[in-house]
Amino acid sequence: MHSRMVIAIDGFSSCGKSTVAKAIAKRLGIKYIDSGAMYRAVTLYFMRNDVPIPDPEELVDFPFDFIPVLNNIQITFQVNPETGLSEVYLNGENVEHSIRTMEINERVSHVSAIKSVRKKMVELQQQEGVQGGLVMDGRDIGTTVFPHADLKIFMKADPMIRAERRYKELLAKGVDISMEDVISNVVGRDYEDSHREESPLRKADDAIVLDNTHLNQAEQVDFVVKEIEKLKVGC
Repeated sequence: MHSRMVIAIDGFSSCGKSTVAKAIAKRLGIKYIDSGAMYRAVTLYFMRNDVPIPDPEELVDFPFDFIPVLNNIQITFQVNPETGLSEVYLNGENVEHSIRTMEINERVSHVSAIKSVRKKMVELQQQEGVQGGLVMDGRDIGTTVFPHADLKIFMKADPMIRAERRYKELLAKGVDISMEDVISNVVGRDYEDSHREESPLRKADDAIVLDNTHLNQAEQVDFVVKEIEKLKVGC
């Protein structure tokens, strides 16, 4: 069953979705796709190539055709043989580290709100799931990308806890940032992700909530594994 299973993990920013999704994929021996990395890669391309990034209130009448730009973007995932984890490539370049900066954090919600961008990314994501056997995390995986996923998990945590986790993560990477800036970014992304017109962040009706405010990584993985085991029993 695991080899064909599609698991959708959605939730707010800095909830540790990718960490849990990677661990689950590794335990089950199936593919992991980081949908957020795809939007980050598009954001990086836009910023490098001076593509205009509209604010949410500008989207309706924004005078720019993003489709020709998107046709120049190729996003792929390759497994790092040393870590065993998949990493994202933008037009053949490994950008796994380049897309994890605060500068990208501040713009990715704007880029992901663009209708043509979401349409393109959803198409690519659905292609990855044709054969089944994958874990994908993001904002709209259980609602838009894979509405018929075998298991849907919706992750959340207290915003201050999430900001603290992101702050420590950025400090560990040598990023010079204040806690206040991180809090502002987390709260701002929550609002934009939940209020955008195209595929807003929301819990699917049949998703199982995982509140990890007070759970460590091992406890979160165990939570998801138990839900998978329930599915096996019900088969």
